[in-house]
Amino acid sequence: MIPITEYAGRDVAVFGLARSGLSAVRALLAGGANVHAWDDNEAARANAEKEGIVLSDINARDWRGFAALVLSPGVPLTHPRPHRVVELARAVGVPIVGDIELFARAVNALPAHGRPKIVGVTGTNGKSTTTALIGHILKSAGRDVRVGGNIGTGVLDLEPLHAGAYYVLELSSYQLDLEESLRCTVAVFLNLTPDHLDRHGDMAGYLAAKRRIFRNQGAGDWAVVGVDDAWGAQICTELTSGARQAAPISAGQALSRGVATLGGRLYDALQGRAELVLDMREAAGLPGRHNAQNAAAAYAACRALGLTTREIAAGIASFPGLEHRLERVGEIEGVRFINDSKATNADATAQALAVYDRVYWIAGGKAKDGGIEALAKFFPRIAKAYLIGEAAPKLALTLAGQAPAVQCATMDKAVTQAFKDARASKDKDAVVLLSPACASFDQYKDFEARGAHFKNLVQALGEVVSQRASA
Repeated sequence: MIPITEYAGRDVAVFGLARSGLSAVRALLAGGANVHAWDDNEAARANAEKEGIVLSDINARDWRGFAALVLSPGVPLTHPRPHRVVELARAVGVPIVGDIELFARAVNALPAHGRPKIVGVTGTNGKSTTTALIGHILKSAGRDVRVGGNIGTGVLDLEPLHAGAYYVLELSSYQLDLEESLRCTVAVFLNLTPDHLDRHGDMAGYLAAKRRIFRNQGAGDWAVVGVDDAWGAQICTELTSGARQAAPISAGQALSRGVATLGGRLYDALQGRAELVLDMREAAGLPGRHNAQNAAAAYAACRALGLTTREIAAGIASFPGLEHRLERVGEIEGVRFINDSKATNADATAQALAVYDRVYWIAGGKAKDGGIEALAKFFPRIAKAYLIGEAAPKLALTLAGQAPAVQCATMDKAVTQAFKDARASKDKDAVVLLSPACASFDQYKDFEARGAHFKNLVQALGEVVSQRASA
């Protein structure tokens, strides 16, 4: 844990008691603050009480006594309208911060020679894989590394700060909206496609939140920027024209300077001359073109941190992959099962559909803006779609006449029917792919819970098939 001592002896409101909120409560209490914790969700409050956290309904408090409001990233700050606690705080001038800002202030309070190196990773897609990959490379090279933020462990639950450590943090747009003073030694911006527009208003607001990752960088810091979309290319141009150290990365373009993957090979042209680093076929845990961009970003970030080409290539090759992202679950009677539950929008699902030729596709959940129309070029790969959750009727309309589809409502029905159809087809390359292209919140707590349910169902299905075969 990283104790937050800035508010010792002072009253602090914490709203939102999911992972980041609970870690903030623990860190503030450890630092001596008087914490007033609350969540509108009864289940979240009950979970907090199980941890021994004393609740206080901050809606009924005099806000003039609070030194700060620590807001969980999932709580609306601006759009579609600010949450009531945000309005209460603003009405009396109470500063609003998030867990990343608390972390940043704790780092900045250390003497310059005692600060750890911080790698921040953002973008619409690929954040988690790139964050985990950078952490894996650093660890494989013998560095003292901690990985967290929007992935795995909340940032304030990571091990205490000290010089020589590397903190590799996945940073969502919601988290970046709530930080003011984070300085990343290396800031990685992967890509930008429409997402979370209900929270940011429009693409301009979404881009503005993502760009905050660079705002406090200074001499000696590096920006790693994906240039395969117009927004990233523009950011890279602006950074380099301002004499910033920026490394462009691409998954398909030959770059005069930067890091790129071409023809399934990773090249380093940071010094201007392209040199082969790795044949991506050696990286079994990183299938697909999208992972080529993730590998390029991780390579550039680790080079900026001083690792050698050999150290980085070895780390990329040994990366086992990320849970819930094109995760190989198993194979039953020739049918492969792939868990891509983290694909919560069409762009992420496009990356999965591009990998496989014959797909029995499980999709659906809580619909995202834009639907799945952007996936039309992949519809010929879909042997059949099995639609779940709130979005099922809408997805069925989009697929009508394009690919066979059935509304299954629930995951268990979808898995069972997809397996039956895939097995009956005798397609030698049949893949049952969970890649929802939707959020999970209509039926699950989060995408991890959705992916875990899928894996449990596949395991149970395998046991049933095995028992029948041996009977």
